[in-house]
Amino acid sequence: MDAAKQREIASRGGRAAHAHGTAHKFSSDEARRAGRKGGEAVSGNREHMAAIGRRGGEARQARRAARAASEQQTPQSTPNTAQTGSENESMSSPAANDDRQDDSQT
Repeated sequence: MDAAKQREIASRGGRAAHAHGTAHKFSSDEARRAGRKGGEAVSGNREHMAAIGRRGGEARQARRAARAASEQQTPQSTPNTAQTGSENESMSSPAANDDRQDDSQT
């Protein structure tokens, strides 16, 4: 059975359970406790967490290398002169931009 068909059947079952009043609805507190329990179980596996961190670091390094390569091909515009010296340096640094973008994605 393909994934779309299976999803459709499960969806019908979920709607039927809600219609009969037998479906379970998580409260926000109950969902928070369940998420915390799952997070603790996963983070207890040191090898798994190390592998996740390693993959993230490798992906970040690849993005930085790709960005550096593309910036070498096309000249970058001059930074805004209205900014102060320290702001100007942090805004024009590709590494600083990577950090801001990566933090916003998580």
